[in-house]
Amino acid sequence: MNIGCVKEIKKHEYRVGLTPNDVRAYINHGHNVMIEKNAGVSAGYSDDEYAEAGAEIADDKHKIYGESEMIIKVKEPLAEEYALLRRGQILYTYLHLAASADCTNALLTNRVKGVAYETIEEPGGHLPCLQPMSEIAGRLSVQEGAKFLEKTFGGRGVLLGGVPGVRRGKIAIIGGGVVGTNAAKIATGIGADVILLDINATRLAYLDDIFGSRITTLYSTEANIEEVLKESDVVIGAVLVHGAKAPHLISKEHLKMMKPGAVIVDVAVDQGGCTETTRPTTHDDPVYVIDDIVHYCVANMPGVVALSSTNALTSATLPYGLMIADNGLEDAINISHALELGVNTYEGKCTYKNVAQAFGMEYVPLNKLI
Repeated sequence: MNIGCVKEIKKHEYRVGLTPNDVRAYINHGHNVMIEKNAGVSAGYSDDEYAEAGAEIADDKHKIYGESEMIIKVKEPLAEEYALLRRGQILYTYLHLAASADCTNALLTNRVKGVAYETIEEPGGHLPCLQPMSEIAGRLSVQEGAKFLEKTFGGRGVLLGGVPGVRRGKIAIIGGGVVGTNAAKIATGIGADVILLDINATRLAYLDDIFGSRITTLYSTEANIEEVLKESDVVIGAVLVHGAKAPHLISKEHLKMMKPGAVIVDVAVDQGGCTETTRPTTHDDPVYVIDDIVHYCVANMPGVVALSSTNALTSATLPYGLMIADNGLEDAINISHALELGVNTYEGKCTYKNVAQAFGMEYVPLNKLI
């Protein structure tokens, strides 16, 4: 299979879809790999390293899109890339389609086979290609929340870990999945007062067991959310509904209950955000203020730690990528049901139910198309 990897063009996205070691793996399996010039430089990988691994280095992304049967990326294609996608081409990347009607329509119109990292799902609900970025985003969320809580950025001027004789800052984490758990690890590590909310009693029991008295766990009800919003210095939105738009658990009216200068870090921004006032931001302009509440809503948080993120991501995505390349997508999904769940678009049809529901479009099960 001819495989292409292009440089990410999303603002301040420094990750890359393949490392030189990944290239070597595809080459060893008998495939051809083309890498856009300087695609991996910001993640710490030179063109020479890719060339030594066996990749062809191309100056023109049009050539890569034009000749590749599978495009491997990190983030969803942007508007200027839509026209480069072609019928039957496999696009293997994070898609988050439920938050973007434009991208969804582009993939359907161009009849692209869209395989989304975030919906590849192993038994038990495990999302292997989303997990490493969720771990990083969860850990970064506390780091960024602490930063923008500083007075310089419009925050309350609270030190989350406190000092002797002074109360510790309070962090509320809404969602006890991978993001929330990793946020709790960092928040407890710096000595903050942590409350974590989730709707799953079994998950709450598990988190209560591993964190013990270092956190307080609560059922995620509207009443409990309102109570923690009133007292929190940092609120981390860590809600995930597989492949679907995130529910708005924090409304604009809720902001009036919060302390002026409190910070919301909405990690769910890729899926539309769990706060009504969320809008995507970038690393060079990461925050905005509404009703005296600082909002941090960077849509590609792990991109800022590109070396760590690229290695964590590609370690998870490589096995499924090789499965597709070795067998073709149609045979690969017969081998792996997890990979079948990753297919969001196929030959002009939406094949992932939560994406179809987000836009009121027809959902067609993949097994009716293949």
